[in-house]
Amino acid sequence: MKVLTIIAHPRKSSLTFAVANRFVEGLKDANHEVELLDLYREGFNPVLFEQDEPDWDDPNKEYSSLVNKEMERMKRNDALAFIFPVWWYSMPAIMKGYIDRVWNYGFAYGNSKLPHQKVLWIGLAGETEQQFQKRNFDKMLEQYLNVGLAQFTGIADSKVALLYDSLGEEGGEDHFEKLLIHAYNLGLHYTESKDNTSN
Repeated sequence: MKVLTIIAHPRKSSLTFAVANRFVEGLKDANHEVELLDLYREGFNPVLFEQDEPDWDDPNKEYSSLVNKEMERMKRNDALAFIFPVWWYSMPAIMKGYIDRVWNYGFAYGNSKLPHQKVLWIGLAGETEQQFQKRNFDKMLEQYLNVGLAQFTGIADSKVALLYDSLGEEGGEDHFEKLLIHAYNLGLHYTESKDNTSN
């Protein structure tokens, strides 16, 4: 399977990138092909300009060259993975802007749906699992990502994996290594039908 892996973090030295590297290692060990999209390093502009605004009167609208390039990148992959820090209980603006611009009308919804078999959302949350779940932020993110984005665009197999306490305030010395092992296993078992998102 060809898996497009989209990463959003301004620092390559971040835990987010360490998680991404281990996830990709797991994918490759399971004999998947991987294409990386580093939104920050590629300088993706998340601002939705008029040219890329959805036009419900024109299902065959031509979008900007950048958006067409990213649509072609998506089409040459069978599945998707998004890896990002959870900021303000959501994804970073650059990743949301990627979805706003690229998952457009006539490509991802409307008269066409995304062809991908699966999407995995890996979010790194600064809070502990108990803190995060206290106000149901886990369920909020799952509803948004699995239903609002994936199901709406035709991807039936969508899972959210939240890696908690990414600041390491309560996890102990081996906590970060456990997160990295978990990330590796998410890649290694990417195609398994069972829920493999628990720590």
